This record gives sequence, structure tokens and C-alpha cells, in this order.
Amino acid sequence: MAATNKVYLDNGATTRVLPEVLEAMLPYFGEVYGNPSSLHDWGEEAKDAMEESRGKVAELLNANAEEIVFTSTGTESNNLAVKGIASAYKDKGKHIVISAIEHFSVMHSARTLSKEGFTVTTVPVDKDGLVDPDAIAGAIQKDTVLVSIMHANGEIGTIQPLKEIAAVTKKAGVLLHTDAVASAGNIPTDVKDLGVDALSLASNQFYGPKGVAALWVRKGVRFLPLFDGGIQEGGRRAGTDNVPGIVGMGKAAEIAKKDMSLNGERLIPLRDRLINGLTAKIERTILTGHPTRRLPGHASFCVEFIEGEAMLMMLNMHGVAASSGSACTSKALKASHVLLALGIDHALAQGSLVFTIGLENTIEDIDHVLEVFPAVVDRLRQMSPLYDKYLKARQGVK
Repeated sequence: MAATNKVYLDNGATTRVLPEVLEAMLPYFGEVYGNPSSLHDWGEEAKDAMEESRGKVAELLNANAEEIVFTSTGTESNNLAVKGIASAYKDKGKHIVISAIEHFSVMHSARTLSKEGFTVTTVPVDKDGLVDPDAIAGAIQKDTVLVSIMHANGEIGTIQPLKEIAAVTKKAGVLLHTDAVASAGNIPTDVKDLGVDALSLASNQFYGPKGVAALWVRKGVRFLPLFDGGIQEGGRRAGTDNVPGIVGMGKAAEIAKKDMSLNGERLIPLRDRLINGLTAKIERTILTGHPTRRLPGHASFCVEFIEGEAMLMMLNMHGVAASSGSACTSKALKASHVLLALGIDHALAQGSLVFTIGLENTIEDIDHVLEVFPAVVDRLRQMSPLYDKYLKARQGVK
């Protein structure tokens, strides 16, 4: 039987495209179909739309339009930043610094570079997932060419002290890249204020289409392209441009910049209602990530004695969509590297659950989760040998 209530709380995996964004995109699937690299009216019209969108994405970041490089995904943007910048400066040094909770697109890019002679230092985080700027300072060496620290973590919601980290890297003369896929469009990401040198963002995280993203690189910072074969994006990213997607990203960026403050004011009370309600109603449930320094719509937990995948399936039966860790790892059936980096026990990390609240969610949605989720946990715990063992120990039964 299908659930009567349908509550989507997986906006960290992807958001729904806004109607205004879809409307802006539609002409570029049919009426305006020219290739923006072509030297005729059809191509020029597509090119103009693309450049207008480049300007809107730049405005979201308080950047210059010519510093924006359009890509396909946040993963590609992170690969382009880490591999591209490090490779461009390898004559200066071959050392990179990342944190223990970076997205795999950063971690694996660094790992690939380590096979090419680079060395990688991974700095730890505290129990809330925060990187200590002093740890960055201690990790930087004479041959360090790049530090990559995410702005906010999509799995635990923690927002990093990026300005303080940027002060450290600037003093050391080292370039700083940030993966802002989870934050851009949701909280301020003013690149001048943050002090970073490169920043990755993705359209589908702020109500734009999937399959289009961008990398901002400060003017004067060099990087080598990943792809060979074309002159698109000023020779920085080869391949025929995704004009409808880029137009959609531009429109979504324009709306995000205008509505960001009001959106945050609306989402934070819903987030806190969910956090306070679940931790009060369900014993042995812990909040993961920083309690306050977190994304506005982000609530993440570890529920002891049961597994995240089982919770997701039962929540889905009640019409609730959520996630268990990163969307890139949620089907891997293994403990999250992010949670392990926080010092969470491997068994407890298996019970991770992430709710990401979006613009369409209401207080009724949150209350629906607060109503059905305790029963889901109770039912799963009744089937858990770990929970049975815990109850017997608590009762003094051998």
C-alpha cells in the first residue's frame, strides 16, 4: 500500500528544478539550438545566453564572469581543480593537503596524483567535523602547492572555518581550493570574503538542473585541463557546451542569490524542530556534525543498534525520502569515512541517517517524520541482536 504522505527530505542528493528554471531552459532544447562555438546567428544566440548565465553564476560568488568554467558535475569540478592546479604547479612542489572528510572526488583525485609522484597529507577533524586551521598550518610544507578543504560537508552538515584556513594558506603562499557543492546557493559563498583561490559548485544543489556545474578559479591561478579536444571555455574545458543546463544553472543562481537569506530563516527552524524532536523521542540517537555551525536544512544522525539502509527502506514505505551518508556512497553498504573520521564507532556509523530539508518542505512534513520514525526504529531494534544484548545488559540479565 502506498503511503498517503509523501515527504522528500533528500535535497542533499538533489533538489527539484524550480519552475522558473525549467521555463528558462525550455527554449534552448528547441528554438535556440545552435552550437555556441559556431560563427553564425544560431550560434551567437546560444553563446549570448551562455555568457549571461556565466555572469549570474559569478554574481552568486561575487566573482568575475571570466573566472567561471562550466563543467558537467561537482565531481568534475573537483577533479579539474585538484588535478589541474596541482599539475600546473608541480615544478614548484608536489605536496597536497586535504581533510579526512573530503568528498571522494577530492580524495581520489589526490590519490591519483600520489601515483604520479605527489605526496598527500590528510589532516584530521574534531568530533564535530571541524578542521583546525592550526592543523593546516602544521601540515603545509615547503613544497606544498595546494590545500583543498570543503566549505560544508554534505553528510554531516558542518560548515568549515574557511576564512581562517584561507588566512593560513595565504600567509604560506599556498593555493586553496574549496568544494562548495553542498554550500553554494544555500549559504553565502563570497569568494572574496572567504579568501579562496578556487571553488567548485553544482547546479542541482540549489534547484537547478542535474548534469551542469562550475569551477571558479581566481584570475592568475593556473590549471591544466582534464580533457583534450576542443577550445570551449577558453580552452579550459573541451566539449560541446550544455546550453540548456548552463541557462538553467544561471537562472537558479540568480534566484538563490536573491532568496538565500529568507530561505535560511525558513529552513533553520524546521531543521531544529527535526533535530530536537528525534533526539528527544528516540534514545541512543546522536546528532552528527556541529550542533549549530551546520547547513540550514541539514539534520544527520546515527541511530544505535540498526543499519541505515533498513531505516531508509522502512521510511520509504511511509512515504519519506532520506539518505544514509553521501549519495555517492549510500549503496556501498560500508561505514562512511566521514563518520569514522569523527571518531564514531564503526558499528554505530552503520546506523547513519541524513535528512536534508528543502524549500518545499513544511512543518507538517517534519511532524510526519517525528510521528512515523520512532516506530520504524522500534520495529528494527526489536529484530536487532545488538539491541537485545543491550537491553539484557541494562537489566542485568546474563
